[in-house]
Amino acid sequence: MRLQGKRAVVTGGASGFGAGIVRRFVAEGADVAAADINLDAAEALAKDVGAAALQVDVSENESMASMIEAAEATLGGIDIFVNNAGITHLPAPMETVEEAEFDRVLAVNAKSVYLCARHLVPRMKAAGSGAILNIASTAGVSPRPNLNWYNASKGWMITATKAMAVELAPFGIRVNALNPVAGETPLLKSFMGEDTPEMRAKFLATIPIGRFSTPEDLGYAATFLCSDEAGMITGVAMEVDGGRCI
Repeated sequence: MRLQGKRAVVTGGASGFGAGIVRRFVAEGADVAAADINLDAAEALAKDVGAAALQVDVSENESMASMIEAAEATLGGIDIFVNNAGITHLPAPMETVEEAEFDRVLAVNAKSVYLCARHLVPRMKAAGSGAILNIASTAGVSPRPNLNWYNASKGWMITATKAMAVELAPFGIRVNALNPVAGETPLLKSFMGEDTPEMRAKFLATIPIGRFSTPEDLGYAATFLCSDEAGMITGVAMEVDGGRCI
């Protein structure tokens, strides 16, 4: 029960890594809101694990503002916020990615962190405490070819995490990131371009531990970084990658 009494919001919380984090947070005693653009999926998960469900488009200012307000009203406050929602473009040479696709990747993966800060940080400053966790990627540390703009968005998130951590530390707010390797989530096929045994074998060959990351892996790592046990840890981008970035 390492998160007993904590109130947490997880964006992209209805599936993949987000759902793994929601499930672990609930198991560790937190009151959790799963916020997702797919409200039906969020409600199904919430009913299953005993959480709240909220709808949000993390790339839209008004949507994020109203979701954070609703989460605060529902939970009675926000102690932990996980920026997990993310998308990618399909593997392609960098110059062939359409402008609209580029804009969407940066809006969901990068602008969402800015919007979180804009609407959440004043609340955490007033409380004098808080933990923000950004789900970045090994792509921001060791980029794969043909995912250039996704790689760049995650590199941006890692730098934003460190900058936020330095600025917010005097206010009692910790900011960290997790860098998962490709995992068994709805985005896996998008990363690979096609989900075939050959493509999976190619990806797995780059991971020393020999398997993809799982929602459970991210749930355990997120629990630690958002718990009081990590009270002296801020500005860290921790790899959950089976050794891929070594």
